[in-house]
This record gives sequence, structure tokens and C-alpha cells, in this order.
Amino acid sequence: MNKLYIGGAIFIALMVVLTYLSVGTSKGGFNGDIVNMLAIAGAIALVTITVFVVIKYVRQMQQDNATGELANESWDGIGEYKNSLPTGWAVMFLLTMVWGMWYWTIGYPVNAYSQIGEYNEDTAVHNAKFEVKYKDITGDRLVEMGESVFLAECKVCHGINADGIDGKAANLNHRLDAASVKHVIENGSNYQLLGSEMPMPDRNGLFNNNTGALITDAEIEVVSHFVANGMSGEGADIFIGACSACHGEDGKGMEYVAPNLASFTPALVVNVLNHGKKGIIGVMPKFDRLNDKQKEAVGAYITDISK
Repeated sequence: MNKLYIGGAIFIALMVVLTYLSVGTSKGGFNGDIVNMLAIAGAIALVTITVFVVIKYVRQMQQDNATGELANESWDGIGEYKNSLPTGWAVMFLLTMVWGMWYWTIGYPVNAYSQIGEYNEDTAVHNAKFEVKYKDITGDRLVEMGESVFLAECKVCHGINADGIDGKAANLNHRLDAASVKHVIENGSNYQLLGSEMPMPDRNGLFNNNTGALITDAEIEVVSHFVANGMSGEGADIFIGACSACHGEDGKGMEYVAPNLASFTPALVVNVLNHGKKGIIGVMPKFDRLNDKQKEAVGAYITDISK
């Protein structure tokens, strides 16, 4: 047998043994994990193909003489023979396509072990146990749970004291500030009720100054500060005339109509966690990774600290 083939076979065997030892002797080993098995199979295939392709072309350079009909094209005097497609190349190309289709339709991860799938299953089981264990928790215990969740998930943006870190995020120690109220009046809100978006009319709609507007620029400033001051001070008459139809005269909102502007409520916070929020600061994403009880707890905690 040609020395090239012997050397190639030895090299392949050595690489396979080293790969097997590297994976098999590591912590966890193969552990029935199809990802590791596919990695080993892929490594063996790549090494084998690479070695024998190299051997083929080395032998060809040593022994073959160029013959055949030249194509019409040439590049700087270098021509190309009209040779047929190499059988081995064509077979490997087709096998690669077959393997790719198998991988995406039958192999990993559609019909086999998946670390992401296992994580999702474990999370679902944990959440189910969590819901059963804490379904009846209320009062101070619920607030304590909400504080723990807040510190784990929310403090990065809102700060340990929920003060918004100098405007990086909303200050949750009070319901609204004047700038946020003004932004909503002028741009609308994405607050959602019953799963559908309920945008607040913008100034080109209900508050259109060009059509005998219900509210002027000066009145927007006044009513924004009125709401931000906890529904007190100058601007009560403007609020009653322009806002109370949806938010109520006390600003505490109406069920299925508009949110509470006077204070936080657990339901309001849960709504924001479920759907996210757009405001003057930017966009807050929704928090799908929190389960229902955790969201309720965060709502209870924010309601408690904002009193």
C-alpha cells in the first residue's frame, strides 16, 4: 500500500482517538448527548475527507499528466481543461446536502435532545411548582417576594431604591412626573387593556388646537403638573374637563377604560410587565421570564413603596 495512504490512515486513527479521549474523559463525557455524538461524527468525517482529498491531489501532482481538450477561455495564458466533474467531489457534495436535510428535519434539535428544550421543560415544571406553593401568598409576604424579584430583575435599570437612577428609567417611588404626563398627552400611550392596545388620543385628535381644542399648550403644562403632584394643586378643572371621562374625576382610572394616574396598583404594574411600555425615556421591554405570581409580587412591592 502506498505510504501516503498508510500515513493518512494512521493520522485519521490518531485524531479519532484523541478526539474520543478529549470528549469521553471530560466531565460529563458523552452522557448520551447527541450534540457530543454529532461533534465526534463530524470531526471523524472532516478529518477523513480532508486526509484523502490531500492524498488524492498529492498523488495526482506526482503521477498525472495533463491531457484533454482545453476550454476556449484562458487567463494570462493559463488554460482550463474540459474535464468531467470528479466523481468523489460530486458524491461528497450530494452527501453533504443529504446530511443537511436530515439534520434540519430529523436530527438535532427537532427530533432529539436539546439543552434549550430541557431548560424550557425544567422551567415549566419549576413554575408550576412555584405557582402551587405560593398561590395563596398575600399581604406582607407578597410584598417581600416582590422586593426580592425587583432586586433580581429590575434594579439594573430602576436602581436599588427604585428611583430610576437619575432618569435612566422611571422613578417608581411616585406614580408619574410632569414630563411623562405631557409626553403621553402629546404622543399617546401603548397601555393595553384586555390584551388589545388602547392608545390615548394625541393632540391631533381629541386635543386638536386647530379645531377649537379642548386643551391648549399652557393647559397641558398645568394639567401635567397637577397629575404629577398626586392629583392636587392648580389644574383640577382642566383635568375634569379633558381627562376625567376616561380616568375618572379622582384620576384612579376606570376598569377596562383607562389606567390609574393617581397611584400605582398591582394590576397596572402587571400590565406593564406583560406588554412593556413606551414613554419619554424610551421603551421598556415586556418581562416574559417572570411568572404570573412574580409579576403580581412586583406589582404589590411597587404599590407599597410608592405610597
